[in-house]
This record gives sequence, structure tokens and C-alpha cells, in this order.
Amino acid sequence: MTDTTGEILGLHHVKIPVSDMARSREFYERVLELEPLSEFADDHDGVVRGVVYRAKGDLMISLREQPVAAAGLVGYDPFAMMLRGRADIEHWVDRLDALGVEHDPIVEASIGFMLRFEDPDGIEVRFYTLDAEGRDPEGRLR
Repeated sequence: MTDTTGEILGLHHVKIPVSDMARSREFYERVLELEPLSEFADDHDGVVRGVVYRAKGDLMISLREQPVAAAGLVGYDPFAMMLRGRADIEHWVDRLDALGVEHDPIVEASIGFMLRFEDPDGIEVRFYTLDAEGRDPEGRLR
């Protein structure tokens, strides 16, 4: 029998820095259909500076008002969300189009397919599929 004490089970949450909490809350709640689990208010002024969500599945997403950190991540993708296959990623293209959210076209990634768009701070949000389509490590189509 294998001892599983201390086993890493996955990610608990992803924390995203934002420059404007109200603007980012509206975006993430509308686009990803997130509902708040809890909010964190600043001890000094009582203004909400953080919010935690549970996305579909077990992933938890947290927004924290940290303008300097958000500015440092412009154009960067600190995390990617996992989808099953091409039909799932096409669903997100349709959803983003319906919401008027600009996005790149679906591309064949190193593993599966990838869809990229940006949050209000310019931080890249990416979806990747688990299917075996895409390119091998040398960039050749499979």
C-alpha cells in the first residue's frame, strides 16, 4: 500500500491581481459565470479588495485588488483553464462572441487547442483542451 500522506491533490485556487475590483468583478462574473463565495474588505476603509469564486468543477478563482501586480502581468498568462476537447473550446468562442469579448482565434497548441483573451487589466486568460490534437514539441502538426 502506498502512503499518500502529503500528496499534492491539485490547485486549491488561482489568485489574480486586478487594478479595479468593480470592473474586474463584473468581467469575471459575466464572462466565466462566477458567483462569489466570500469577500474580503480592507481593515482600514471597509472597501472590498478581494473576492473568492468557485468555478465549475473544483477550481477556485480569487481576485485581489493589487494594481502594481496587475500592471506587472499585462500580456502574461499566469494560469490556463482546462477543457475536454474542441467542442468545449468552440463553446467558449461562441460565448465570448455573444458577450462581445475580443479573443484570438483557436490555435493548435503544443497539446490540444488553445483560446486566448484578456481581462480588463490586459492579463491573458487561456483555455487549453486535453485532447491529443495539436502540434508535437518540434512544432509539427500531429
